[in-house]
Amino acid sequence: MPLEIEIHHNSYVQNTDAVTVKLFGSLDTATAPELERQLSPVLAGTVKDLVFDLAQLKFISSAGLRVFSITRRQLKDRDGQAVFVCLQPQIKEVFEIIEALPGLSVFRDLDELDAYLTARQQAHEEKT
Repeated sequence: MPLEIEIHHNSYVQNTDAVTVKLFGSLDTATAPELERQLSPVLAGTVKDLVFDLAQLKFISSAGLRVFSITRRQLKDRDGQAVFVCLQPQIKEVFEIIEALPGLSVFRDLDELDAYLTARQQAHEEKT
């Protein structure tokens, strides 16, 4: 099954400079390199937070989890994070089984993510 990738800059999540990556299809050994290729210019920029919308992701393999892990590590190094929303039951089960990626943030839906990001930004503003 192929993988379709949509990258949305500052347009999907409210009140944040996050970039949203919507994945459709299968993230596996054959398709993970394309995701890495498309993420490369995004990660080369100043983005701190990535939102992976997995509502239409039907399958993920260890190669896909590796891309998430590498991305998460790169963002963490710049005090950012990768978060995951709208997981299909089979994808959620994979994340639960491996309790993937220590510090992983998974949200029920975009409203829950928006509330979290708003609180995070408000806490940051209070510090300054």
